[in-house]
Amino acid sequence: MRAGSERLLARVVQVFGSAQAHHGYLFANARATRIKLLVHDGFGVWCASRRLNVGRFVWPQFDAHSTAPVTLTKQQFDALVLGLPGRDWNK
Repeated sequence: MRAGSERLLARVVQVFGSAQAHHGYLFANARATRIKLLVHDGFGVWCASRRLNVGRFVWPQFDAHSTAPVTLTKQQFDALVLGLPGRDWNK
């Protein structure tokens, strides 16, 4: 995933119309070994990334045909970012 903050912001605007202040947008590469978080803090945007040397990020199951945004709880976000294995996302 070579996209920086400008390209990620352009993708958010393309999909959602604009970036909402105080919201985060998560992106992953195809192998699920790298994620990037784009956050609009009300003044501008910042981008953070995380790469796993071993394993993959496990995403919650969602309808792949849906165009609705996926909202994560704090617990789901923490589990995803920390790379916790075997997480039951429906709890």
